[in-house]
Amino acid sequence: MFIIVNFLNALANILDIGLNIYMWIIIIRAIISWVSPNPYNPIVRFLYSATEPVLWRIRRYLPVVFGGIDLSPIVAILAVIFLREFLVITLHQLAIRLG
Repeated sequence: MFIIVNFLNALANILDIGLNIYMWIIIIRAIISWVSPNPYNPIVRFLYSATEPVLWRIRRYLPVVFGGIDLSPIVAILAVIFLREFLVITLHQLAIRLG
C-alpha cells in the first residue's frame, strides 16, 4: 500500500511543479506581449507555442477581450491556480488517507 501512497505523493508534487512552471510561462508571455517582441526569437516562439493552444480555447469559448485588452491569460492563470489548489491537494489528501 505504501507504493500507492508514494506514487500519489510524487504525482501530486510533479503536477504542482508542472502547473507552477506553466503559470509562469503564461505570465511571461503576457508581459512580453506588452512590447513588440521579435516573432522569430526562439524564446518568443516557445512561449507562444506553449501557451497559444490553451489561450486560443479560452478565447474561442469565452470572449474575454475588454477594450482591446486580452484577458485570456488571467482566465488561464485562474484555471491553473484552481487545478493546483484542488487537484494537487486532493491527491495529497488521498495519499494520506490511504497511508
